[in-house]
Amino acid sequence: MDEHERAEKIKQENRMLRRLRFLVDLTFATIAQDDSLTLDEAWNHVLALKSAAVAMFPGKEETFDLIYMPRFSRLLAERYHAN
Repeated sequence: MDEHERAEKIKQENRMLRRLRFLVDLTFATIAQDDSLTLDEAWNHVLALKSAAVAMFPGKEETFDLIYMPRFSRLLAERYHAN
């Protein structure tokens, strides 16, 4: 792989990371602010986000679970007074 190809791959991965951060922030804000969402609907948003993340970064499901699931679990527990 030459330097140009490597630079392009890095740029593509950075774009995907920015997209993932945007989706995480959007999902978090939606759950935190939309009073009409039920707990099940909120979990469906989180699971859809996880599916999108795994589609962008195949094989990184465990990484998503380690980084993002605790954050969303805390939000859902706080928002819906659930465990």
